[in-house]
Amino acid sequence: MTADLVCDALQMALWKRKMPKGVIVHSDRGSQYCSTRYQSLLTRHELTCSMSAKGNCYDNACAESFFHSLKVEAIHGEQFKTRNDMRRQVFEYVELDYNKQRRHSAIGMISPEAFEARMIA
Repeated sequence: MTADLVCDALQMALWKRKMPKGVIVHSDRGSQYCSTRYQSLLTRHELTCSMSAKGNCYDNACAESFFHSLKVEAIHGEQFKTRNDMRRQVFEYVELDYNKQRRHSAIGMISPEAFEARMIA
C-alpha cells in the first residue's frame, strides 16, 4: 500500500470518529507508515504513533495481525483497475467486516466497534 492510501484511510477513520486527539495508532514498520506525510498527519492530529520494534513483529502483534488479515483477505491476488477501487475495497473490508463483525480475542471476543462503544460510554 502506498503512503497516499494509508493517509486517506487514516483521515477517513479520524473523520468518522469525530477527530479524536491522543489516540494511539498502531502500524507495522512499512515505508508508508514511516513516510514524512504519514508521520506529519499523526502529528497534526495529535496522535501517538506505535510501531513494532525493528525485526520483532510480536512487539505489536494486534497491528501485525490486522495488516496480515487485510492483505490476505482483501488485497492479495486482487487486480485493481484504479487506486479508487483499491481504496473502496480497503474501506469496505475495514468498516463493514473487520470493525463491525469480526470478533477479536485481544478485546474479549467482541468486535472493535463494540469495544470502542464500551470505551466511550
